Amino acid sequence: MRTSLLLALLVACSLSLYAQTDTTAIETIIPSATVSGHQRAVRQSQGVTNALTINQGELFKAACCNLGESFTTNPSVDVSYSDAATGARQIKLLGLAGSYVQMLTENIPNFRLSAQPYGLSYVPGPWMHSIQVSKGAASVKNGYESLTGQINVEYLKPQDIANVHANIYGNTMGKLEANADANFYVTPKLSGSVLAHYENRWGHHDNNHDSFEDDPMVRQVHLMNRWAYVSSSYIFQAALSGLTERRESGQLHHSGGMPHAYGIDLQTDRYEAFAKNAFIIDQAHGTNIALILSGSFHDLNATYGHKTYDAIHRNGYASLIFETNFTQKHSLSAGVSMNYDGLQQHAQVPSLSLPVHTSESTPGAYAQYTYNLNDRLILMGGLRVDHSNIYGTFVTPRAHIKYEPVKGLSFRASAGKGYRTPYAVAENNYLLSSGRTLQVENLSQEAAWNYGVSAAWNVRVGDHMLNLGAEYYYTDFKRQMVIDYDTDPSRIIIDNLHGRSYSHTFQIEATYPFTDELTMTAAWRWNNVKCTYDGLRREKPLNSRYKGLLTASYKTPLELWQADVTLTLNGPGRIPYQIGLDRTHYHAYVGLNAQLTRWFKHFSIYIGGENLTNYRQHLPIIGADDPWSSTFEPTLTYAPVVGAMGYIGVRFNLK
Repeated sequence: MRTSLLLALLVACSLSLYAQTDTTAIETIIPSATVSGHQRAVRQSQGVTNALTINQGELFKAACCNLGESFTTNPSVDVSYSDAATGARQIKLLGLAGSYVQMLTENIPNFRLSAQPYGLSYVPGPWMHSIQVSKGAASVKNGYESLTGQINVEYLKPQDIANVHANIYGNTMGKLEANADANFYVTPKLSGSVLAHYENRWGHHDNNHDSFEDDPMVRQVHLMNRWAYVSSSYIFQAALSGLTERRESGQLHHSGGMPHAYGIDLQTDRYEAFAKNAFIIDQAHGTNIALILSGSFHDLNATYGHKTYDAIHRNGYASLIFETNFTQKHSLSAGVSMNYDGLQQHAQVPSLSLPVHTSESTPGAYAQYTYNLNDRLILMGGLRVDHSNIYGTFVTPRAHIKYEPVKGLSFRASAGKGYRTPYAVAENNYLLSSGRTLQVENLSQEAAWNYGVSAAWNVRVGDHMLNLGAEYYYTDFKRQMVIDYDTDPSRIIIDNLHGRSYSHTFQIEATYPFTDELTMTAAWRWNNVKCTYDGLRREKPLNSRYKGLLTASYKTPLELWQADVTLTLNGPGRIPYQIGLDRTHYHAYVGLNAQLTRWFKHFSIYIGGENLTNYRQHLPIIGADDPWSSTFEPTLTYAPVVGAMGYIGVRFNLK
């Protein structure tokens, strides 16, 4: 019933305005996104921050069903399962969990609180125009929450050339997915688009014979309606979207009347809307005023065995921005913002008491100055002042520098502070699947300093350019929410940091096109991430000490065929002590993904496989034979749970 109402609402909203189309192409620059022609699949920023843009050319090298599957060819970002029961995924950047990465869509903060564990699956891959990954201290323009970096998703734009896209995908795990989008012109200045997503995984899979589903059964419908108005003095962007998802897992056939079977059932309904307004005052000097408004409503009803957790999260965000270039060298960005989070939650969990109503209002203001000397030397400094009704007033300073002594060789450095409000259960509700007792203490606001240096060198080798990069980042926590598995094997304790917590990451990478058809990338990253547990400074659990990546992409001379291969080496790491598990560390393992694509005039067919080495974590669910005991533990996941998987799909592009 909810799905039918959602479909009717959004389809009616879009069709009511779909009157006539004009295929006039409009190529324009809108706030925070540039629409342009042919680009490299992965593009390093020429600005002061260490950022890269991942375009559709890179996303199409894999199935990329959603945002969580978009980083398989990227050496900087790791995406892994948080647990073996619910399919919750998390990003890791600079060796730290995704909660320290500020997630943005269309440069608006998004996927907060209860949306965080499953938010990566809420962004369909075919909807994405590009992804921007910024490492280290980010600009203060988007807020104070970025501790290790930002990941921003740009959706397909209504003002792109009018066309229709469709994508149909299926895999050997019984998953079927269909996506479609169409944009149209009402007038040369007014354009709209409709985006639709459907996925369903049916059937039961238990290849490791532990009686639990290897992969959750997910049924999701997601619709979005977008509009854009573009003139020389005013730019408007707006969108309305709605999502409904049912996620089921647990013991096989638990919903079929088995009296003692352990089941997991999560029902999510989510609605979002945003509007961006840009008033161009002086185009020659880049002087403009922008007003950004957004809101979301997230309703989660979750069952983990006999435990239940229900949460309703309301978020409202507003930002007023003024920008101008005084001269070619000097520019200023200043603004005010307001963020509101309202959380209503109810849990039926033994020994766990949560506040029923929590709300935080955080108004703030910032100023950011940039000095640019012919793009060879760029200095940027920013300062934010915010006031939380819970934590009071706090200050966020950040600074960046870029120096390019000769063309093709650049050095960057950054330093800055970040803050974050922790919501222990809302952000980590998958922990309720554990048989351990969940203990939550009174948490403080998180705070950390981040420092980074990087170098990029583009040098001609033979007939092509070799792109080399190296970077080092250090994150030092002053206050942190710590998920502690070590103090007591019968409890998961979420408490404030008592001691030190830090992360060192060092990465080198090289990309070289050996021919016009063959491009390869090699990368190596070393992580040293430690935190204090029970008075002892230990290696952060379930975190690989290193990662190696090798990718190869080959296109035939006429670009009719394309082959892509990604090989990863995931290093060893620590496992916290758990009753029923006889080891405290896991070994390194190798992963292999491959895809072959055949391009036609208006469509392409792709076939591929993931985890072709068929490596699976040994004993991903501890105590699976007795899920009602305190030793039942499905949340200690460090490697794939599902073995080798094949898939096939078709992409359509009709202009």
